[in-house]
Amino acid sequence: MSLQGAAGTEELIFYVNGRKILEKNADPEQMLLSYLRKRLRLTGTKYGCGGGGCGACTVMISTYEPASKKIRHYSANACLLPICSLYGAAVTTVEGVGSTKTRVHPVQERLAKCHGSQCGFCTPGMVMSIYTLLRNHPEPTSEQMIAALAGNLCRCTGYRPILDACKTFCKESVCCQRKANGKCSLDQEDDLFDKEEKVSTRLFSTDEFQPLDPTQELIFPPELMRMAENQPKRTLFFHGERMTWISPVSLDELLDLKAAHPKAPLVVGNTSVGPEMKFRGVFHPIVIAPARIPDLNVVKHMDDGLTLGAACSLSLVKDILTNAISEYPEEKTKVFCAVSQQLRTLGGEQIRNVASLGGNIISRKSTSDLNPILAASNCMLNLVSRGGRRQIPLSDIFADGVGNNTITPEEILVSVYIPHSRKGEYVSAFRQAPRRENALPITNAGMRVLFEEGTDLIKDLSIFYGGAVATTICAKQTCWTLIGRHWNDQMLDEACRLILKEIALPGSASGEKVDYKKTLVVSFFYRFFLEVLQSLRTMDPCRYPGIPMEYRSVLQDFKTKIPQSIQIYQDIKPSQSPQDPVGRPIMHQSGIKHATGEAVYIDDLPSVDGELFLAVVTSSRAHAKIVSIDTSEALKGPGVFDIITAHDVPATNEFYYSDGPEIIFARNKVICVGQIVCAVVADSDIHAKQAAAKVKIEYEVLEPVILTIEEAIKHNSFFEPKRKLEHGNVDQAFETVDNIIEGEIRIGGQEHFYMETQSVLAVPIGEDKEMDVYVSTQHPAIIQEMVAASLGVPANRIMCHVKRVGGAFGGKLLKAGLLASVAAVAANKTSRAVRLILSRGDDMLITGGRHPFIGKYKVGFMNDGRIRAVDAKYYINGGCTPDDSVLVAEVSLLKMDNAYKIPNLRCWAYACKTNLPSNTAFRGFGFPQSALVTETWITGVADKTGLSPEKIREINMYKENEQTHFKQKLDPQNLIRCWNECMEKSAYYSRKKAVNEFNQQNYWKKKGIAIVPMKFPFGLGTRYLSQAAALVHIYTDGSVLLTHGGIEMGQGIHTKMIQVASRELNIPMSCIHFCETSTTTVPNACASAGSAGTDVNGMAVKDACQTLLKRLQPIINKNPKGTWNDWIKEAFEQSVSLSATGYFRGYNENMDWEKGEGQPFTYFLYGAACSEVEINCLTGDHKNLRTDIVMDIGYSINPAVDIGQIEGAFVQGIGLYTMEELKYSPEGVLYTRGPDQYKIPAVCDIPEQFSVSLLSSSQNPYAIYASKGIGEAGLFLGSSVFFALRDAVTSVRNERGLKKTFALNSPLTAEQIRASCADDFTEMVIRRCFPPVTCTLALSPHSGTPCYAQYSLGEK
Repeated sequence: MSLQGAAGTEELIFYVNGRKILEKNADPEQMLLSYLRKRLRLTGTKYGCGGGGCGACTVMISTYEPASKKIRHYSANACLLPICSLYGAAVTTVEGVGSTKTRVHPVQERLAKCHGSQCGFCTPGMVMSIYTLLRNHPEPTSEQMIAALAGNLCRCTGYRPILDACKTFCKESVCCQRKANGKCSLDQEDDLFDKEEKVSTRLFSTDEFQPLDPTQELIFPPELMRMAENQPKRTLFFHGERMTWISPVSLDELLDLKAAHPKAPLVVGNTSVGPEMKFRGVFHPIVIAPARIPDLNVVKHMDDGLTLGAACSLSLVKDILTNAISEYPEEKTKVFCAVSQQLRTLGGEQIRNVASLGGNIISRKSTSDLNPILAASNCMLNLVSRGGRRQIPLSDIFADGVGNNTITPEEILVSVYIPHSRKGEYVSAFRQAPRRENALPITNAGMRVLFEEGTDLIKDLSIFYGGAVATTICAKQTCWTLIGRHWNDQMLDEACRLILKEIALPGSASGEKVDYKKTLVVSFFYRFFLEVLQSLRTMDPCRYPGIPMEYRSVLQDFKTKIPQSIQIYQDIKPSQSPQDPVGRPIMHQSGIKHATGEAVYIDDLPSVDGELFLAVVTSSRAHAKIVSIDTSEALKGPGVFDIITAHDVPATNEFYYSDGPEIIFARNKVICVGQIVCAVVADSDIHAKQAAAKVKIEYEVLEPVILTIEEAIKHNSFFEPKRKLEHGNVDQAFETVDNIIEGEIRIGGQEHFYMETQSVLAVPIGEDKEMDVYVSTQHPAIIQEMVAASLGVPANRIMCHVKRVGGAFGGKLLKAGLLASVAAVAANKTSRAVRLILSRGDDMLITGGRHPFIGKYKVGFMNDGRIRAVDAKYYINGGCTPDDSVLVAEVSLLKMDNAYKIPNLRCWAYACKTNLPSNTAFRGFGFPQSALVTETWITGVADKTGLSPEKIREINMYKENEQTHFKQKLDPQNLIRCWNECMEKSAYYSRKKAVNEFNQQNYWKKKGIAIVPMKFPFGLGTRYLSQAAALVHIYTDGSVLLTHGGIEMGQGIHTKMIQVASRELNIPMSCIHFCETSTTTVPNACASAGSAGTDVNGMAVKDACQTLLKRLQPIINKNPKGTWNDWIKEAFEQSVSLSATGYFRGYNENMDWEKGEGQPFTYFLYGAACSEVEINCLTGDHKNLRTDIVMDIGYSINPAVDIGQIEGAFVQGIGLYTMEELKYSPEGVLYTRGPDQYKIPAVCDIPEQFSVSLLSSSQNPYAIYASKGIGEAGLFLGSSVFFALRDAVTSVRNERGLKKTFALNSPLTAEQIRASCADDFTEMVIRRCFPPVTCTLALSPHSGTPCYAQYSLGEK
């Protein structure tokens, strides 16, 4: 049937939160996310990435199946769900789960009260994932719970508090803590803590939680049930602006459609076609949605296998296989087991719930985890076309690589047959990805062998790999050659050579490392070899001895478990008034609103009448002259209003804050890929983006293009000034030392990955050139200043408002100012409100992040481990404009000593000027890089002297009152306390012994442990940068409105400020409200940065409250028994002012770079962290087993918030040092532009045991209530994982007799770990060796030396 003959557009009927939606003009291009947010004004569901990678937009979909009379609830990513696919479904969003107006649902309440939200942007998605699980399993197991969260990312919390909330629903015992000697650690506090210190380990109390009552949930709409049961199914047509959606109900009809439109894709879950259309500009005028056809949803159990419909979701496939595995005998289910193992880690739950089995196969992506194992297992495809039915082996569609045309365009894949395994058949699947869960694989494999009955002679062998080349690939020659061989060492040796020869990997463009893939290709086969040997042993132990004990652990993959955690902090004194909240673990003020989706972020603000959407057009060249900009095509686009360029900026387009300009719009040339050249404003974000893609820019390339630090050094391209610190006599010291080491370490950059992308709404008021600017920023004053300057108006006309920020970490300072100026210039030109919300890809491309860093060092030391001299050079990649780069370089110098006294030191820092987007402030600000360099040479000294790293650390640590290398006084008493307490709490020495034992007993898996101290100086270097102000109003009903210059971005500053005001005014927190941070109430506020927010604003709030209390004092003295409200009423009647500003001048900090001395810091935070890891030497994968952190943060104003900051920073540090890798093309184009390519830590990455203790009875005389600024310090402690990994790698190399020194760079990814664990397989790859080598891989009887060690593993 053709389109023309079809009926007009249908009405789309579905339900949202129990309300019926009738959409007469459903557009097939519209996703559920934009429909919910823009059409239905349900803004609780958030945009985080638009590609199903972060889970911020998770919703629950419910459907009714009339045949089985069952309702199915599943979670899904709203950003990938076309509304047309929801016909007859019920959608539940976070608003439908509960709200503060109706009833807060237990999931929402517990997440908030367990402190599971910080910035709150990811929280609605978390709520929906947990809620959906509970709808299906009211008492889930902890495995189900952790699986449900695998598709949700959080950048603030480090996941621990979220999992604490989850545990309260699980049916296993929720004893929160470690079971040591069989008792709950809460029953044995005596052993854990000093007697006299009253400590607490409870951050929330479970007795106030309301119970989960499944009967209280929204019911499935009866109307949809009736529709499903009574309405005859008919084909649905939806015509949009550019695209038609057809949803047929029978196979016949589908075949007609496919014959008429052979190019139209079949879409079920939209997880493959969706991202292609969204991110790669692929366009399909017609899409066919076959999900309602019964033939495509069959599930048939046969005698020899299983037939599954092509439209079955991967979750359904997983459940069916799991059931089959439990019902059939083991020898029949080996294929099922291997497939279901791959399904466990494929995508997140939200993706598996909608993605189809057939889609995964037909898209033939090389990253499919299923295709290699399905192909190797001889699965069959059932195809249908007008010409009839046929069955082909799945492996056929991969026969000649990408150009394969086995399946004709008019053929439909109806179902897939998965066979039972046979006797003597062994099947396995493998994968290695940048992150264990919710990540596309680097390489994967499916392997199967069938033996002649009762022997180990190969009768049939099949090996498939994915991720290696453009599609799944088969090692055919290898398999044919090996038939008839015995399953032994000779076969293994030959197989590895043959595979390497046959699987030719091209050097790929996207920066993938080919050697690593090749190593995995042979390592996977070796792992299969071991698995099969072990299985043969169970069949006939006499003939097949199996594999040596120390090889067996490698057969177990790392599993994600819910972590056991404990948090220890000092309890408040019994004498403290019960109303005084300071020092108590109080929930985040917005916690409940975060969890109900009622918390408003910039893009949640309701649309202003006539509002326009802005899309930026960015440079595609790293360094070029702009010859011309052709906007003619773009202006013809639907809904396009105007195009904004540098010529439209009324005043300032370049801001000179330091050595070089920060630029709003590129004028004549571009200096990096991703620089904003112009912008399109249109009536919708879709129209704006479509038009932006049509702007044509002609460039003339300029030389040189400088991308790396090395190129900057070569071209002498630096930002001024270069900085140097020198202390003692370095050259003389080098002459007297016993030993010298030299080396260098590279540290990659890091993307902020705040969950809320850069967002601005600029609203011109229409008179006096006034403008309201709502922006997601850490620094409203700089936004006001830059917008005013760009528009050429005084700052008093620009009102900048910030209610809350969905994460920032340093990335929403200067860049937010430039983007706000772009929006403001557009609003000024069009006289309309303009909304600019960067897509995740644009955000990552445009904004820059943490500075990539190279540290070169020369260290002189004595044989006893005392370090006498250090000469170091630091180079940071600043990008194309100065931003904060020179400051970052300065801080990296000032903080480079970390915890160590270095008597003679010379250190330089250079900020390199390159053609990359400008790098900027990021939590830790240079310290995480320079301290890692320091700890690297500490371990280098340990290697050289033969002492342990912790001994070298102890010998060189600051011991008594001393001076730093810039002559600031320092009392390290708490540093030593943190170190000793961490040693004790982590039982370091006994665990180190256990690690060594484990390593002796395991050859392919190794553990490592490391303990790292930290001194983190607090301060911003100059007084004016830490001034602060507050404004407090008391209204006549006694309620208090508080505002200050600090920004809430997840760190709980407003909560702490209300705690301060509550203590000072001696009234309950419930009487105090905080509305927003605005330049209209507190002018000239400093940025909320450098951990200083609470310190400085707390002082200002305290000052304002004390002023008010002073005014009220005479009234209180007259009527001491009166209530607060009596006093306020009386004060008003006596004309006493009930409003006060508070002010704090800032800390007296200074630094003289000429002399190399000063007092740039006010005080120091201290800490120590001990981490233990386990690595898999065959793949480079690792698992974080345990971390113990002890931190000195003074007296905590809010232990729940502070511990949350430490854990969140620590996990961000794990990301920086072990996972997060930015990749660029040789032309300077960023490849990693979203969560698909750039992996931040997920639930699977946090330590299995995680404890944080705050150092007790620590006082800080300099800050509010003796607290310390805590936001950044914890990040560096993530390096304890880096050094634990280094420890594990060292033990591998020692065992294999590899030469001592080796360099590890950051991030220490699986690829680097694998390459450092050099063995026969890495050797083969490096040599590309195919000539026979005399010595074979031998599985000799265990003789003291591990097997395989004799195979050319000599010195490197």
